[in-house]
Amino acid sequence: QVQLVESGGGLVQPGGSLRLSCAASRIIFSMYTMGWYQQAPGKERELVATITSDGNTNYADSLKGRFTISRDNAKKTVALQMNSLKPDDTAVYYCNAVRLDGATIYKYWGQGTQVTVSS
Repeated sequence: QVQLVESGGGLVQPGGSLRLSCAASRIIFSMYTMGWYQQAPGKERELVATITSDGNTNYADSLKGRFTISRDNAKKTVALQMNSLKPDDTAVYYCNAVRLDGATIYKYWGQGTQVTVSS
């Protein structure tokens, strides 16, 4: 069974930084596009950023310039560096792995890690 385990969340003051990490297991990591999503209280889960197996990235427009996604295929990890954090960034952050195989989509989620931005 595929496992995605997030870490690195916590409480940070506005303007601060956090680095989230997601470790994947039981997965051919290099075949998957990896992503981070955020879900604020009472809101839908929304895209933060994705990174393909060969390193192409995509970001939510509102987060460009503050957040950076990266991956290490050898270690089977994906990271999200979050800078200049704002209270609006408070959310549960989820790691995601997606692969398309013909007409079949394989999609997996981590359990989420809480990020709270508050003074």
